[in-house]
Amino acid sequence: FLSEPKVAIRAWRHSMYIDRQMQPLLTELQTQFPALLVTGPRQVGKSTLLKHVAPDHHYVSFDDPLLRQQADDDPALFLRNHPDRLILDEVQHVPSLFPLLKLEIDRRQENGRYLLSGSQAFGLMQNVSESLAGRIAVLNLSGLSLREIHGVTLTDSFIPTDDYLQKREASLKPCPDIWETIHRGYMPRLYQQKVNWDVYYASYVATYIERDVRQLANIGSTSDFTRFMVAVAARSAELLNYSSVAQDAGISMDTAKRWMAVLQASGIIHLLPPYHNSHLKRAIKTPKLYMRDTGLMAWLTKWLTPDTIRLGARSGQFFETFVVSEIIKSFQNRGTVPPLYFYRDTSQKEIDLLIEHGRTLYPIEIKTSAKPDRRMGSAFQVLHTHLPAADITVARGTIIDQYPQKLWLADDLLSLPVEYL
Repeated sequence: FLSEPKVAIRAWRHSMYIDRQMQPLLTELQTQFPALLVTGPRQVGKSTLLKHVAPDHHYVSFDDPLLRQQADDDPALFLRNHPDRLILDEVQHVPSLFPLLKLEIDRRQENGRYLLSGSQAFGLMQNVSESLAGRIAVLNLSGLSLREIHGVTLTDSFIPTDDYLQKREASLKPCPDIWETIHRGYMPRLYQQKVNWDVYYASYVATYIERDVRQLANIGSTSDFTRFMVAVAARSAELLNYSSVAQDAGISMDTAKRWMAVLQASGIIHLLPPYHNSHLKRAIKTPKLYMRDTGLMAWLTKWLTPDTIRLGARSGQFFETFVVSEIIKSFQNRGTVPPLYFYRDTSQKEIDLLIEHGRTLYPIEIKTSAKPDRRMGSAFQVLHTHLPAADITVARGTIIDQYPQKLWLADDLLSLPVEYL
């Protein structure tokens, strides 16, 4: 069993609830939209968050087969039997309910009445767009962020401007156990009580495949899909290569593409697109693949302790995956994710992450090193050389690493520890 982290003690004393960075936004949107939908992978805390922000709403879970059948057979009667303000969990199971929700919303004209959650993005978003467009706010919740684990209240998205850095420095907390966090992953239950990590992720994968994958894809064997997930996890922070994944998993390339779309739709992976600009003619066009949860990544690839990850050959992949996931979460928790890219060209010049905010491009390099130097940002010069200032502004470069404090490496190059995420 894992030792109980500090956040678990805090959470246990407060009804096992961990404050989520999305909570202020949800509270605000309840006053502006008749319905809210929180999507995201299983077990990241969607229903717990909705219950916390709306304690007076009646909770209904469509994982209950009887309630699901009632709502499917006669959705009008179901809503008549549930006249209260509602939290509808795993709502993707009842597509026939959406047209009736639209009628009820239009009839009642009441903001914050229906709070929905769901863990399958394919059919769910189709039903939302067809029936509830203009009536619903859609948010995406991931597992716990580093800020949530350490109880940081700042909710600003990570854009490394002077203003952000000043705000972040006011709430900095040391993270001496970063490799333990990377290994443990981001699932709330792992921070709320003592849990056998190995059994937890084994059960998570089995449940995910049985409940979600079988409904989204035609798989003949769960072991085939598990083997596919292992092949994907081993390539996190690498260029996406369907042929290589298919070969390792023993499946066809068409099947690999179809199953990759399932992982993406259910929030298990993120595909980071390459940056494209007509002035960067040598840039490659293949996306990069990232697991969204480093704990799941570690379990699938059998890196079973924090130290084996830290000292192992894949430490750079884990660290980069962790940083990219944290930055994505910082935007998701504020409701919108700006265009995010990476850059690599045929000369092997690479920039790990580009954040395009407004008409400004923020280049970020991610290094496991605790000894940053200005050569780590040498690829940033490609942007300054080839992108016309009239088209887009290139901000100073940022290196995220393990040096314990903020450090200027040049007038236009700043090193930040992970605590700044």
